[in-house]
Amino acid sequence: MEVTAKQFGLHSRTVLERVDENTIAIVIKRKSRIIMADGKKIAEKSAKIRDIQPSTTVVLKTTAPVCSKTRTFLESIGIQLV
Repeated sequence: MEVTAKQFGLHSRTVLERVDENTIAIVIKRKSRIIMADGKKIAEKSAKIRDIQPSTTVVLKTTAPVCSKTRTFLESIGIQLV
């Protein structure tokens, strides 16, 4: 089930998916590696989602490989990779 990005104040091209009642996934479908610059943007999107719904858990759902430094950064701020 998709959630609109506009209700969280995010860009309309951001793809969000509701995993369950308390979890929203940021979906990234691409082939190129997710690096630290992408990780910081994901963290900003996650913060906007948590501002609107504080009890929501945010996860990252991606088909791309994730840089190990970025993976550590995202997990340290509470974003799990699916």
